Amino acid sequence: MSKPVVAIVGRPNVGKSTLFNALAGSRIAIVEDTPGVTRDRIYADVTWLDRSFTLIDTGGIEPDAKDVILSQMREQAMMAIDMADVILFMTDVRQGVVDADDKVADMLRKSQKPVLLVVNKVDSIRKFEMDVYEFYNLGIGEPVPISSANMQSLGDMLDILTGMLPVPEPSEEEDDLPRIAIVGKPNVGKSSLINKILGENRLLVSDIAGTTRDAVDTRVLYNGREYVFIDTAGLRRQAKIKEEIERYSVLRTVTAVDRADIAVIMIDAAEGVSEQDARIAGIAHEKGKGIVIAVNKWDAVEKDDKTIYRYTEKIRQVLSFMPYAEIVFLSAKTGQRINRLFETVDTVIANQNLRVQTGVLNEILAEAVALQQPPSDKGRRLKIFYMTQVAVKPPTFVLFVNEKKLMHFSYTRYLENKIRDTFGFGGTSLKFIIRERKEKE
Repeated sequence: MSKPVVAIVGRPNVGKSTLFNALAGSRIAIVEDTPGVTRDRIYADVTWLDRSFTLIDTGGIEPDAKDVILSQMREQAMMAIDMADVILFMTDVRQGVVDADDKVADMLRKSQKPVLLVVNKVDSIRKFEMDVYEFYNLGIGEPVPISSANMQSLGDMLDILTGMLPVPEPSEEEDDLPRIAIVGKPNVGKSSLINKILGENRLLVSDIAGTTRDAVDTRVLYNGREYVFIDTAGLRRQAKIKEEIERYSVLRTVTAVDRADIAVIMIDAAEGVSEQDARIAGIAHEKGKGIVIAVNKWDAVEKDDKTIYRYTEKIRQVLSFMPYAEIVFLSAKTGQRINRLFETVDTVIANQNLRVQTGVLNEILAEAVALQQPPSDKGRRLKIFYMTQVAVKPPTFVLFVNEKKLMHFSYTRYLENKIRDTFGFGGTSLKFIIRERKEKE
């Protein structure tokens, strides 16, 4: 099951991005004291106690705005509302209830979605208590006072918010099957690939970019093994997004990748790998999914003995943050090398679920430390006591050290490379957790 979706909405400059950054744990959204700075939805996975959800930061809603950018932001926020399970409606105690708040409240009532009314910038309950009461007039429920800038009362707000999320459904039988999300820019052949695999036109295929509007799950039996393929709407560069429905499809892609075990990122061989492909790949990389790069329309490329080498080098260059990704050259139109795609997917599934014994890991660790000393700082040298694997999908390792701050990311990367030299782990990222332990322990 994909995570519930929570959308932060409200008029411009009430502190939505500040709250988003506080909950996401990093400065992802641009925060500036100018209305309209956040122009695109930004997504983050948030966990509070035992509940997780996808948080969407939206541009401010100006209900009657005629400005082109503000009207586009309004449309985009409305798409977020359509996708959301719960809406977090933010207002500003210092400006009080204004006409735009009333109009946003009317829009939210029509959506018939659960709404949590949050009154921001309440640095002192004693000082602003009477001002908070004014927000009852919106008729949207009990206002919850917070200060996102000072991180005040966010725990109380999250307790209420998580209580409004839908109850998780029991896992379905097919959840045990490998789930493969086909993602990529519009018109690279995602639906054509699944149709070729199925041998029938189950999904609509056309030459119009953006035909596939929603994620579609399709069960596939190939060489005696069952898979679930998730076809998604293509991601398009923000400058080209004009139809509201295409904005809606971006979140579909994020949630599809979230539900998948492996992301097959399709690239058009004629166009080559682009920054937009890197953005799409980054979504899967950040979520720790298995990754296969499928270079489609390979039949249409004029080749010599170095063509695959040149394409591979370019892909590795643009997607340098994920050198572990597997690459397959194929043609969805002719079926060329589709068998190779399945072989690669099976290999990545095996690598995602590979467990390495602690004894073997520590032999690799001892050899790596002997070859290259751990880093030191101000006379204190990093000591790594031992390493153990604690999870799969992605393979996750815990390193017990004397001081976490001495564990430089470059040394973590060095140890990762040593593990990959021995076990490969092709197609899957590796996650490392650094834990501090006293030497006497």
